[in-house]
Amino acid sequence: MSAITGIIHFTNEPVSIEHGNGLLKALEKYPADDVQVWHKENVLFGCHSQWITPESIGEQLPYYDYNRGLTITADAIIDNREELFERLNINENYRKTLPDSQLILLAYEKWGEDSPKYLIGDFAFIIWDERKRLLFGARDFSGSRTLYYYNNQRQFAFCTIMNPLFTLPYIEKKLNEQWLAEFIAIPGNFESVNTSSTVYNLIRQIPPSHTIKIKDGKETLTRYCKFESSEKLKLKSDHEYEEAFREVYHNAVKARLRTHRQVGAHLSGGLDSGSVVGFAARDLQKEQKQLYTYSYVPVDGFIDWTYKNRIADERPYIQSTVQHIGNINDHYLDFAERNPLTEVDDWLDVLEMPYKFFENTFWLRGIYEKAQQNGVGVLLNGQRGNWTVSWGPVLDYQAMLLKKLNWIQFFKELHLYSKNLGVKKSRVFSVVRKKAFPALNRLTTNEDYFPIIINPQFAKENGVLETLQEHGIDMKGYSTLNAYDMRKEQFDKLYYWSINGTYGTKLSLRHSLWDRDPTNDLRVIKFCLAVPEEQYVQNGLDRSLIRRSTKTLLPDKVRLNQRVRGVQGADGVHRMASFWQQFIDELRQLCKDSIASDIFNIEVLKKSIEKIEGNPRPEFVFDLDFRFLMRSLIVYRFIKNVI
Repeated sequence: MSAITGIIHFTNEPVSIEHGNGLLKALEKYPADDVQVWHKENVLFGCHSQWITPESIGEQLPYYDYNRGLTITADAIIDNREELFERLNINENYRKTLPDSQLILLAYEKWGEDSPKYLIGDFAFIIWDERKRLLFGARDFSGSRTLYYYNNQRQFAFCTIMNPLFTLPYIEKKLNEQWLAEFIAIPGNFESVNTSSTVYNLIRQIPPSHTIKIKDGKETLTRYCKFESSEKLKLKSDHEYEEAFREVYHNAVKARLRTHRQVGAHLSGGLDSGSVVGFAARDLQKEQKQLYTYSYVPVDGFIDWTYKNRIADERPYIQSTVQHIGNINDHYLDFAERNPLTEVDDWLDVLEMPYKFFENTFWLRGIYEKAQQNGVGVLLNGQRGNWTVSWGPVLDYQAMLLKKLNWIQFFKELHLYSKNLGVKKSRVFSVVRKKAFPALNRLTTNEDYFPIIINPQFAKENGVLETLQEHGIDMKGYSTLNAYDMRKEQFDKLYYWSINGTYGTKLSLRHSLWDRDPTNDLRVIKFCLAVPEEQYVQNGLDRSLIRRSTKTLLPDKVRLNQRVRGVQGADGVHRMASFWQQFIDELRQLCKDSIASDIFNIEVLKKSIEKIEGNPRPEFVFDLDFRFLMRSLIVYRFIKNVI
């Protein structure tokens, strides 16, 4: 794992070594096992290496292949090494020690600009092909690693992190108002619909699933990975689907255990992280390693205010998983001294941009710190699981059956699901009917929607309304999409992928460990999208395939739990009680500042401050007024830090 950087002059003017040193010096804030530079006339590549995999120890990076005339610097862990060894006819003697960067280079030599299509893993890389006078680079399909760049057709500079690029005298640090306007206006957790833009005017990024090519000054970004509708997988029995699922999922987990350090994992009380931990702990036992798990828990004194089908403290389910699986060194962490407000400045420093996911910041950063203390090199998670391995929206499935007038199957699923949950069929039917025929629903009042907090003039100047309408995004957060349409969008629209890779890369650099998600494996995604829907919902059981497939892996308390789901960060406002007046005072100051009034709808903010300024009720944490006030404060602090 590495922070990579470099400069190329297409005019053949020599690159100043001082400029290269400036880039690498800006990366010194991150721990490194090695720092190397490759410099030849108009090209300079650098690498700030953190050794995670066994093959990366002592790796020469940047790497120059004299015979091929190719230079690479890469931030990558490749998971389908064995497949690539065979395809590339690599000698058996070299396979164990061949670094992933050189594997990428060999793939480029064979497949050229199509090479990223053959790579599975987390990667961002740049190659200089001196014979063709061509720059080529790529970012993995989901953008697990960041890669920013500046290009003025004469000079090209790139880096894993944005701020080092501002050490170059020709790159001005100026905010991108279009990006900022979209960030404020979009109610969802993503930043901008333009996946190559950033918060800064002159800095762009290679989008997920894209390659970059620059030849004769012409820049081309090309999407190389799309999830097209394909034929459904047809197996003979439920048992065969379960076996096939276990195999592809287990292989994805196993591939991500490749480290010479310890292995850790996020662990909640659910199916996604639980199944990842189950496979990982058993495989590590064969290597005589324990799996370290990290679980967020609420602070002492917090009274769970959440609805009866939600649970803020998942310890009973987590401990059940730990005891059932074994070979786990489990940690339960409350980070009592932290809250969403105290984390803001540090997260702005880490991310180099505003963010929206403040509810979970205090425990996310804390887990990385604890994992680093334990010598963890790979930190597993199951973030993409809801759309892949644990897919199975039971109510939407019933709505689909109802719309198709498949009465027999519909009533069977309705009856069994109601029985499993212990609720009346009429209550379930009422929800299903609304999903099946949304036009029959009563109109929802605007009060249920996300407030429009962007200054109307700022929005108009940047054409935000028109831009979001083109992408089917409602500024009030209203959506008529069912679960199936939402799933399709998750894999079609690349802007949904961005934030996980951004914070995963930047936190991992700070703490010298790599965040990895087997539920986001390309092979797992393709398999899960090909599985017929009736495998995901069966006999009133949502998420049926993973529940059936983990019969021996997970305890029934977790595996068959349909009645409650964990909700993380529910104690966020409770934690802020002693900081509440400080929070309100800062918001009032924001409302008086012309910098804020230029971009925010101040009257909307003032009304929301009035609603929450009294005693901080714990349930405010998911309240719309509190959420957009926190977002506004985060943007405000970021801008104040930049200007």
